[in-house]
Amino acid sequence: MKKVLAIVLAFFASISIAFASVNINTASKEQLDSLPGVGPVKAQAIVDYRAKNGPFKSLEDIKKVNGIGDKTFEDIKGQIALSGTTTVEAKKADTKPAAPAAKAEAKADAKAAAAPAAKADAKATAKKEVAPAKEKAVAADEKKAKAEAAKKEAADKKAKAAEEKKAKAEKAKADKEAAAAKAKADKEAKAAKTDKPAKKDDAKKDDAKKDDTKKDAPKK
Repeated sequence: MKKVLAIVLAFFASISIAFASVNINTASKEQLDSLPGVGPVKAQAIVDYRAKNGPFKSLEDIKKVNGIGDKTFEDIKGQIALSGTTTVEAKKADTKPAAPAAKAEAKADAKAAAAPAAKADAKATAKKEVAPAKEKAVAADEKKAKAEAAKKEAADKKAKAAEEKKAKAEKAKADKEAAAAKAKADKEAKAAKTDKPAKKDDAKKDDAKKDDTKKDAPKK
């Protein structure tokens, strides 16, 4: 069954090749121009694509060429092939002015070919417009961050100075209280030392008075 199917497919392929008259891998621009719906602009685009990317590997690859869409492919797929000899004659150059339809087609082809470039230009322009705005936003963020950092640094410096001032005042107060306590202790010690000899003298006087009293007392 598979063998029969392969034979049938080969048969239809051979029919397609037999009816095909233009080898898209070797045909000249003029021969490609003879295909229905393919003007000189599309023919040149096919030649350029082939030169840049190498031979077409499948018939549908021709749709990768700018200006060759599904409709054009449907119109020419029965007349193109990937191999064999091109049997059509090159389309003779028309010396008459181009008809309005031909002009419109050429204009459409040129527009289709220029679309990617126009899109790239628009993208580049948008990128150029966005870049300054982005840089401006980044600069504003950096300026804001620097201002906040400076503000925080000033606040920290002020708080540190206040703490140092408070600690200095507390130390001065403690030193003053310690000096006052020491002075008081020294004064009390000095006063105690001065009073001690006076008490001894008073004691001696009391003893002498007692002795005099005994002497004056009548004897029994």
